[in-house]
Order: sequence, then structure tokens, then C-alpha cells
Amino acid sequence: MRLTSIAAAVAASLLMSPTLAAADPGEGFDVTRYDLALTPNIQDRTVAGREVITLRATADRLQRLSFSSNALSIDTATIDGVPVVVRSQADGLHLDLAKPLARGRSVKLELTYHGRPARGLSGSATALYTSYFACDWMVCVQDRFGDKAAFSLALHVPAGLDTLSVGRRVARRTAPDGGEVHRWAAPRSYSAYLFGFAVGRFARADDRVGPARLSYLGETADAAELKRRFAETGPMVRFLSDKAGVPLPVSEYSQLLVQGREAQEAATYAVLGVDALATKADDPAEDWAIAHELAHQWWGNLVTCATLQDFWLNEGVTTFMTAAWKEHRYGRAAYEAELAVARSRLDKARAAGFDKPLAWEGTYPTLATRRAVQYSKGALFMDHLRTVLGEDAFWAGLRRYTRAHAGGVVTSLDFQRAMEASSGRDLRPVFSEWVFGAAEK
Repeated sequence: MRLTSIAAAVAASLLMSPTLAAADPGEGFDVTRYDLALTPNIQDRTVAGREVITLRATADRLQRLSFSSNALSIDTATIDGVPVVVRSQADGLHLDLAKPLARGRSVKLELTYHGRPARGLSGSATALYTSYFACDWMVCVQDRFGDKAAFSLALHVPAGLDTLSVGRRVARRTAPDGGEVHRWAAPRSYSAYLFGFAVGRFARADDRVGPARLSYLGETADAAELKRRFAETGPMVRFLSDKAGVPLPVSEYSQLLVQGREAQEAATYAVLGVDALATKADDPAEDWAIAHELAHQWWGNLVTCATLQDFWLNEGVTTFMTAAWKEHRYGRAAYEAELAVARSRLDKARAAGFDKPLAWEGTYPTLATRRAVQYSKGALFMDHLRTVLGEDAFWAGLRRYTRAHAGGVVTSLDFQRAMEASSGRDLRPVFSEWVFGAAEK
């Protein structure tokens, strides 16, 4: 066989090897740390960054690293100092390694990049904030929720601007160009979709609930308005802590008030639009956004579904807990009204011919349909369990589930087992009906 034929055969065998062919983002490795130095530009909504990703191979002879796709231009990439080519494709960012990694081997991938993210950045003429799509403004794995990683972010910003990010600010220094570098560090490992930051000139008001500090920030609201709009946060923290059996999982929780209808949690803060908040006090119909995003500090951020298949454990639980907060704050009628909204959304999906078990692993036709099942049906299932089990066993089960899996990742079976342990009942029939469907074994 000629050398060219041998080379072709080798290339073909590489392409057919499982480790190289498995191009799904995050497949074959586990990220343990993301460390970024980022320069965001408020005016044109671009970013330039240097990122170090520490990862460990979980597959034998791993030859390809794949991350979520984005619109960034990768300028340089090295693995343990050795240059590597990054191919940007619709299905991901792919790096083919010159030498395969053995299972258990840890390496550092260092990248520099720049560009205008297609998603995940919003703001005004004088402020910028991120929302959900972290892997559009950095290199990471967006949908592999079970891969939690440590996170630090050094933001290079013009002097005098305020910043917000995950965890707490651990350093602030003057940059050589006269700007400032604010370094933030997360208190624990989080899923990548929970990373974020904000830059601008923000008014601020602070409060406390127990040992935790509550911080309220906004670009167009003063401290008095921020305190008024977020006045219910402290009572919500106390209510949710009691129902979770776990105190607020972060020492400082921040809420950033922006324009529009934004309602998005991050690892230790939330971004909330003025149009998503109640326009007047004591309005149970509109009092949902603060409670929902705050509830994610327990269900979603602290206890995280392993994959999108069990996303109802993040969103269905928090949608239900929003209703439970309304019941506590306003009475039973407010609880029933919130669940009626969920029922209406699910009925709409059913009228269109779509209804699936909560842990269905197929593809949803639209985002609204996914939400009708994982958010709304999830909340209705929680209400059904509450009725079936009774108050004591239901809330004991939720506390058991939250405490047992704090800081970890979960599946629907973990939730079933916690509820069975608290009630002493076999819940396979009800979980088969609502959660697993025909797929249950």
C-alpha cells in the first residue's frame, strides 16, 4: 500500500473512532474550572477574552474536545501550551488533539477570542448584562447541566463603572490603560448556563436576612425605589428556606433591575425587568418573577437536573414554589390562580395535540410547548403530589430531596425516592403516569 493510501486509511479510521466521532459538546470530558479575563464593550456589545479551561478526560483515548457553538472568533488555542486548531461549526467548536488523552488525564485549554455574541448580551447605551446563553460570550458547554465547574471572572472595564458577577468580588485594581479590573469568584461549582456578569453605573440598596446580604441594583432606579420593588425578597427567603430545609445557599444574593420583561436567574443573582414586576404592592396576580428566580437558588442552582430530560426538576419545582409563596403571602385563592395559569398553558399544548411525560427525552416542537410541559405540567404534578401525600409527607419529601442533593445533580428517580422515603408509600404508579410514562422500567 502506498504512503498516500496509508494516510487516507489512518484518517478514515480516526474519523470512525468513537472518541473522535462523538462531537456532542461536552462528550468525553468533564470541566473542573473556567477562569476568564474579559473586556466587554458596552457600546457595540462585543467582548474580547482570555480563558483557561481545566478539564479531565472521562473517555479512553479522547481525541476531540467539543464545546457549544458560538459566533466568537477564536484567535489562539493551546492545550498545555501546545497549539491546537479550533474548528467553528454549526454543531459546536471542535478541537482535534494531536495525541489522544487517557481517561483521567487533566489538561488546561487556553484560548483567546473576540467578537459580537449572537445571544446572551443585552443592555442600554450605558450598561450591559448577560442572560442565560453564557456559551455565546465565552467558550463552555451550555446544555450539559450535570457538568458543574468552578468559575472566576476578571472584568476589564472603564474606571468608575460597577460590575456584578457570580459569587463575590475578591479584587479590584487599576489597569495599565487607566481602567479597572474587577475579579469575581464563585462560591461553589455551577452549571455553565448560570455564569454571567453586568457592567454599568448602578444605584444600590442593601438588606439582610439572617447572615445573608441581599443587594438590589439598578441603572434607572434609585436606592429607595429598589428597596420598594424588592421589599418582599426577605420574607421570600425565609419562606423558601423553611420549605427547602436549607438556608439561602449563598452569602450574598443580588437582583439587578433592568428595562423590559427580563426574568433570568444566574448562579448567585437574578436579572429582572421592570415590566416583569408587580406595578403595585400586594398584587398577587403579578407577584411571581422575584419569587421564581429566587427559588432557583435552591432548585436549579444548588440542586440541578443532570440533563434537559429532567429540566422539570428545575422549572416545574420553581413554578410550583412560586404558587406556594403566593398561598403563604396572599391566601389559597392566589395559589389556585397561579396553578390555573399553568393549567391553561398545558391545556393549550394538549389542544395542539402535544402532551408528554415530564421526563420525556424527545424534541419539543417549540419553546412554548417545552415550557407548557416542564414548567406548567411540572408545577401541576407537584400540586398533585401534595394532595396525594398530604402536607406533612409532601414538604418532608421536598426537604429530604433538597438536603440530600445540595450541590449535586439529580434525576427524576432521585425525586421519586425522596418522596417515597418521606411518605412510606410506593409512588411508582403516580410517577409512571406523570413523569416517566411508558419509558419507566
